Amino acid sequence: MGLLTVGIGLLVPAMALALVFRASPIFASQPLVKLLFSSTWHPLQGAYGFLPFIMGTLWVTVVGMVIAVPPSILTAIYLAEYASPRLRALTKSLIDLLAGIPSVVYGVWGLLVLVPLIERVIAPALNGGLGFIPLFRAKNPTGYGVLAGGFVLAVMVFPIIIAVTMEVLSAVPQGLREACLSLGATRWQTVRHVVLRRALPGVLAAVVLGFSRAFGETMAVLMVVGNVPQVPHSIFDAAYPLTALIANNYGEMMSVPLYEAALMAAALILLLVVLIFNIISRLILVRLAQNE
Repeated sequence: MGLLTVGIGLLVPAMALALVFRASPIFASQPLVKLLFSSTWHPLQGAYGFLPFIMGTLWVTVVGMVIAVPPSILTAIYLAEYASPRLRALTKSLIDLLAGIPSVVYGVWGLLVLVPLIERVIAPALNGGLGFIPLFRAKNPTGYGVLAGGFVLAVMVFPIIIAVTMEVLSAVPQGLREACLSLGATRWQTVRHVVLRRALPGVLAAVVLGFSRAFGETMAVLMVVGNVPQVPHSIFDAAYPLTALIANNYGEMMSVPLYEAALMAAALILLLVVLIFNIISRLILVRLAQNE
Protein backbone atom coordinates (compact mmCIF):
# COMPACT_ATOMS: atom_id res chain seq x y z
CA MET A 1 0.00 0.00 0.00
CA GLY A 2 2.89 2.34 0.69
CA LEU A 3 4.35 1.65 -2.74
CA LEU A 4 0.99 2.28 -4.37
CA THR A 5 0.64 5.55 -2.49
CA VAL A 6 4.09 6.70 -3.58
CA GLY A 7 3.36 5.64 -7.16
CA ILE A 8 0.13 7.63 -7.30
CA GLY A 9 1.89 10.63 -5.81
CA LEU A 10 4.59 10.45 -8.49
CA LEU A 11 2.10 10.45 -11.37
CA VAL A 12 2.00 14.24 -11.65
CA PRO A 13 5.81 14.69 -11.68
CA ALA A 14 6.04 11.84 -14.20
CA MET A 15 3.49 13.54 -16.45
CA ALA A 16 5.34 16.84 -16.17
CA LEU A 17 8.69 15.23 -17.01
CA ALA A 18 7.18 13.45 -20.01
CA LEU A 19 5.74 16.72 -21.31
CA VAL A 20 9.04 18.53 -20.75
CA PHE A 21 10.87 15.82 -22.69
CA ARG A 22 8.40 15.90 -25.59
CA ALA A 23 8.34 19.72 -25.64
CA SER A 24 12.12 20.13 -25.44
CA PRO A 25 12.59 20.59 -29.25
CA ILE A 26 10.40 23.72 -29.27
CA PHE A 27 12.17 25.11 -26.20
CA ALA A 28 15.54 24.46 -27.84
CA SER A 29 14.58 26.10 -31.14
CA GLN A 30 12.91 29.27 -29.81
CA PRO A 31 13.29 31.42 -26.68
CA LEU A 32 10.64 30.93 -24.01
CA VAL A 33 9.81 34.65 -24.00
CA LYS A 34 9.06 34.55 -27.72
CA LEU A 35 6.86 31.48 -27.32
CA LEU A 36 4.82 33.03 -24.51
CA PHE A 37 4.48 36.59 -25.79
CA SER A 38 4.41 36.31 -29.57
CA SER A 39 1.00 36.59 -31.30
CA THR A 40 2.09 34.94 -34.54
CA TRP A 41 0.93 31.36 -35.02
CA HIS A 42 2.07 29.89 -38.36
CA PRO A 43 3.39 26.39 -37.62
CA LEU A 44 4.35 25.61 -41.21
CA GLN A 45 6.48 28.76 -41.21
CA GLY A 46 8.07 27.97 -37.85
CA ALA A 47 6.15 30.63 -35.86
CA TYR A 48 4.70 29.32 -32.60
CA GLY A 49 3.36 32.23 -30.58
CA PHE A 50 1.20 31.04 -27.67
CA LEU A 51 -0.09 34.47 -26.62
CA PRO A 52 -3.47 34.26 -28.44
CA PHE A 53 -4.14 30.85 -26.91
CA ILE A 54 -3.04 31.85 -23.40
CA MET A 55 -5.15 35.01 -23.54
CA GLY A 56 -8.09 33.07 -24.97
CA THR A 57 -7.86 30.59 -22.09
CA LEU A 58 -7.67 33.38 -19.51
CA TRP A 59 -10.56 35.33 -21.06
CA VAL A 60 -12.90 32.36 -21.16
CA THR A 61 -11.93 31.20 -17.67
CA VAL A 62 -12.22 34.63 -16.04
CA VAL A 63 -15.59 35.33 -17.69
CA GLY A 64 -16.81 31.91 -16.56
CA MET A 65 -15.69 32.54 -12.99
CA VAL A 66 -17.26 36.02 -12.90
CA ILE A 67 -20.55 34.44 -13.95
CA ALA A 68 -20.24 31.41 -11.65
CA VAL A 69 -18.85 32.71 -8.34
CA PRO A 70 -21.64 35.06 -7.09
CA PRO A 71 -24.59 32.66 -7.65
CA SER A 72 -22.55 29.70 -6.40
CA ILE A 73 -21.63 31.37 -3.11
CA LEU A 74 -25.15 32.73 -2.58
CA THR A 75 -26.61 29.28 -3.29
CA ALA A 76 -24.19 27.68 -0.83
CA ILE A 77 -25.10 30.25 1.84
CA TYR A 78 -28.81 29.61 1.38
CA LEU A 79 -28.44 25.82 1.47
CA ALA A 80 -26.13 25.86 4.49
CA GLU A 81 -27.85 28.55 6.57
CA TYR A 82 -31.48 28.92 5.51
CA ALA A 83 -32.81 25.88 3.64
CA SER A 84 -34.70 23.09 5.39
CA PRO A 85 -32.96 19.69 5.54
CA ARG A 86 -35.36 18.25 2.96
CA LEU A 87 -34.87 21.10 0.49
CA ARG A 88 -31.10 21.02 1.09
CA ALA A 89 -30.90 17.30 0.31
CA LEU A 90 -33.03 17.63 -2.83
CA THR A 91 -31.16 20.66 -4.17
CA LYS A 92 -27.77 19.18 -3.38
CA SER A 93 -28.67 16.03 -5.33
CA LEU A 94 -29.64 18.10 -8.36
CA ILE A 95 -26.45 20.17 -8.12
CA ASP A 96 -24.31 17.03 -7.81
CA LEU A 97 -26.03 15.74 -10.95
CA LEU A 98 -24.51 18.64 -12.88
CA ALA A 99 -21.05 17.31 -12.08
CA GLY A 100 -21.85 13.96 -13.70
CA ILE A 101 -23.07 15.30 -17.05
CA PRO A 102 -20.49 14.72 -19.83
CA SER A 103 -18.82 17.87 -21.09
CA VAL A 104 -19.91 17.19 -24.67
CA VAL A 105 -23.53 17.50 -23.51
CA TYR A 106 -22.75 20.96 -22.16
CA GLY A 107 -21.17 21.77 -25.51
CA VAL A 108 -24.27 20.67 -27.44
CA TRP A 109 -26.46 22.68 -25.05
CA GLY A 110 -24.26 25.69 -25.66
CA LEU A 111 -24.55 25.26 -29.44
CA LEU A 112 -28.32 24.88 -29.40
CA VAL A 113 -29.25 27.41 -26.71
CA LEU A 114 -26.46 29.82 -25.77
CA VAL A 115 -25.01 30.64 -29.18
CA PRO A 116 -28.37 31.70 -30.73
CA LEU A 117 -29.35 33.51 -27.51
CA ILE A 118 -26.12 35.53 -27.47
CA GLU A 119 -26.31 36.31 -31.19
CA ARG A 120 -29.95 37.44 -31.24
CA VAL A 121 -30.61 38.80 -27.75
CA ILE A 122 -27.61 39.40 -25.48
CA ALA A 123 -25.18 40.88 -28.01
CA PRO A 124 -27.65 43.42 -29.49
CA ALA A 125 -28.85 44.40 -26.00
CA LEU A 126 -25.38 44.95 -24.53
CA ASN A 127 -24.06 46.53 -27.71
CA GLY A 128 -26.93 49.02 -27.68
CA GLY A 129 -26.68 49.90 -24.00
CA LEU A 130 -22.99 49.38 -23.19
CA GLY A 131 -21.43 49.43 -26.64
CA PHE A 132 -19.28 52.44 -25.74
CA ILE A 133 -17.31 50.10 -23.42
CA PRO A 134 -14.84 48.00 -25.49
CA LEU A 135 -15.46 44.98 -23.27
CA PHE A 136 -19.13 44.81 -24.35
CA ARG A 137 -18.72 45.97 -27.93
CA ALA A 138 -20.00 43.44 -30.46
CA LYS A 139 -18.69 43.53 -34.03
CA ASN A 140 -20.77 41.23 -36.21
CA PRO A 141 -21.48 38.80 -33.33
CA THR A 142 -22.07 35.19 -34.31
CA GLY A 143 -22.75 33.92 -30.79
CA TYR A 144 -19.52 31.92 -30.81
CA GLY A 145 -17.01 33.52 -28.51
CA VAL A 146 -15.76 34.22 -25.02
CA LEU A 147 -19.19 34.81 -23.49
CA ALA A 148 -20.61 31.50 -24.74
CA GLY A 149 -17.59 29.63 -23.42
CA GLY A 150 -17.82 31.49 -20.13
CA PHE A 151 -21.49 30.56 -19.66
CA VAL A 152 -20.74 26.89 -20.32
CA LEU A 153 -17.81 26.90 -17.91
CA ALA A 154 -19.89 28.64 -15.26
CA VAL A 155 -22.51 25.89 -15.31
CA MET A 156 -19.78 23.25 -15.18
CA VAL A 157 -18.04 24.71 -12.11
CA PHE A 158 -21.23 25.38 -10.14
CA PRO A 159 -21.14 21.96 -8.39
CA ILE A 160 -17.56 22.14 -7.10
CA ILE A 161 -17.81 25.72 -5.79
CA ILE A 162 -21.19 25.12 -4.16
CA ALA A 163 -20.16 21.79 -2.59
CA VAL A 164 -16.87 23.05 -1.12
CA THR A 165 -18.42 26.32 0.09
CA MET A 166 -21.25 24.43 1.79
CA GLU A 167 -18.79 22.18 3.60
CA VAL A 168 -16.75 25.15 4.76
CA LEU A 169 -19.81 27.06 6.00
CA SER A 170 -21.10 23.98 7.81
CA ALA A 171 -17.73 23.63 9.56
CA VAL A 172 -18.12 27.01 11.30
CA PRO A 173 -18.94 26.27 14.98
CA GLN A 174 -22.59 26.70 15.84
CA GLY A 175 -21.60 28.50 19.04
CA LEU A 176 -20.38 31.50 17.02
CA ARG A 177 -23.79 31.85 15.40
CA GLU A 178 -25.59 31.57 18.71
CA ALA A 179 -23.31 34.13 20.37
CA CYS A 180 -23.90 36.64 17.58
CA LEU A 181 -27.67 36.07 17.60
CA SER A 182 -27.79 36.48 21.37
CA LEU A 183 -26.33 39.98 20.98
CA GLY A 184 -29.31 41.03 18.86
CA ALA A 185 -27.89 40.52 15.38
CA THR A 186 -30.19 39.35 12.62
CA ARG A 187 -29.62 36.06 10.85
CA TRP A 188 -28.17 37.74 7.77
CA GLN A 189 -25.87 39.93 9.90
CA THR A 190 -24.64 36.78 11.60
CA VAL A 191 -23.97 35.08 8.29
CA ARG A 192 -22.26 38.11 6.78
CA HIS A 193 -20.14 39.27 9.71
CA VAL A 194 -19.40 35.99 11.52
CA VAL A 195 -19.91 32.92 9.36
CA LEU A 196 -18.51 34.30 6.10
CA ARG A 197 -15.60 35.99 7.84
CA ARG A 198 -14.64 32.76 9.58
CA ALA A 199 -15.10 30.69 6.41
CA LEU A 200 -13.45 33.14 4.01
CA PRO A 201 -10.25 31.10 3.44
CA GLY A 202 -12.30 28.03 2.57
CA VAL A 203 -14.57 30.01 0.24
CA LEU A 204 -11.47 31.33 -1.55
CA ALA A 205 -10.20 27.77 -1.83
CA ALA A 206 -13.49 26.73 -3.43
CA VAL A 207 -13.17 29.53 -5.97
CA VAL A 208 -9.57 28.54 -6.76
CA LEU A 209 -10.60 24.90 -7.23
CA GLY A 210 -13.35 26.02 -9.57
CA PHE A 211 -10.86 28.15 -11.50
CA SER A 212 -8.47 25.22 -11.97
CA ARG A 213 -11.39 23.03 -13.09
CA ALA A 214 -12.52 25.63 -15.62
CA PHE A 215 -9.00 26.33 -16.86
CA GLY A 216 -8.50 22.82 -18.17
CA GLU A 217 -11.93 22.18 -19.70
CA THR A 218 -11.75 21.15 -23.37
CA MET A 219 -14.69 19.72 -25.27
CA ALA A 220 -17.53 22.00 -24.15
CA VAL A 221 -15.47 25.16 -24.65
CA LEU A 222 -14.11 23.95 -27.99
CA MET A 223 -17.64 23.68 -29.38
CA VAL A 224 -18.81 27.23 -28.57
CA VAL A 225 -15.78 29.51 -28.34
CA GLY A 226 -15.15 30.03 -32.06
CA ASN A 227 -11.55 28.70 -32.29
CA VAL A 228 -9.97 31.78 -33.91
CA PRO A 229 -6.29 32.35 -32.95
CA GLN A 230 -6.54 35.97 -31.85
CA VAL A 231 -6.27 37.98 -28.65
CA PRO A 232 -9.87 38.81 -27.65
CA HIS A 233 -10.81 42.40 -26.86
CA SER A 234 -14.51 41.88 -26.12
CA ILE A 235 -16.59 39.16 -24.51
CA PHE A 236 -18.24 38.64 -27.90
CA ASP A 237 -14.95 38.02 -29.73
CA ALA A 238 -14.00 34.50 -30.76
CA ALA A 239 -11.09 32.90 -28.90
CA TYR A 240 -8.91 29.81 -29.09
CA PRO A 241 -8.03 28.30 -25.69
CA LEU A 242 -5.00 26.08 -25.19
CA THR A 243 -7.17 23.03 -24.59
CA ALA A 244 -8.96 23.50 -27.91
CA LEU A 245 -5.62 23.95 -29.68
CA ILE A 246 -4.38 20.59 -28.42
CA ALA A 247 -7.64 18.75 -29.10
CA ASN A 248 -8.03 20.14 -32.62
CA ASN A 249 -4.49 19.64 -33.91
CA TYR A 250 -2.61 16.92 -32.09
CA GLY A 251 -3.67 13.88 -34.07
CA GLU A 252 -3.13 15.29 -37.54
CA MET A 253 0.13 17.10 -36.77
CA MET A 254 2.14 14.26 -35.26
CA SER A 255 4.17 14.06 -38.51
CA VAL A 256 5.59 17.56 -37.89
CA PRO A 257 8.00 17.13 -34.95
CA LEU A 258 8.26 20.81 -34.00
CA TYR A 259 4.49 21.25 -34.21
CA GLU A 260 4.00 18.26 -31.92
CA ALA A 261 6.54 19.72 -29.50
CA ALA A 262 4.63 23.01 -29.51
CA LEU A 263 1.40 21.21 -28.60
CA MET A 264 3.21 19.39 -25.80
CA ALA A 265 4.45 22.77 -24.56
CA ALA A 266 0.83 23.98 -24.50
CA ALA A 267 -0.12 20.90 -22.46
CA LEU A 268 2.78 21.59 -20.07
CA ILE A 269 1.59 25.19 -19.57
CA LEU A 270 -1.90 23.93 -18.73
CA LEU A 271 -0.57 21.34 -16.30
CA LEU A 272 1.63 23.85 -14.47
CA VAL A 273 -1.13 26.46 -14.15
CA VAL A 274 -3.67 23.94 -12.83
CA LEU A 275 -1.05 22.49 -10.46
CA ILE A 276 -0.21 25.93 -9.08
CA PHE A 277 -3.84 26.79 -8.43
CA ASN A 278 -4.50 23.44 -6.76
CA ILE A 279 -1.49 23.93 -4.49
CA ILE A 280 -2.75 27.39 -3.57
CA SER A 281 -6.19 26.05 -2.71
CA ARG A 282 -4.67 23.26 -0.65
CA LEU A 283 -2.53 25.72 1.32
CA ILE A 284 -5.63 27.81 2.02
CA LEU A 285 -7.53 24.76 3.29
CA VAL A 286 -4.59 23.75 5.51
CA ARG A 287 -4.52 27.22 6.99
CA LEU A 288 -8.26 27.02 7.62
CA ALA A 289 -7.85 23.68 9.42
CA GLN A 290 -5.05 25.10 11.58
CA ASN A 291 -7.25 28.00 12.65
CA GLU A 292 -10.03 25.71 13.85
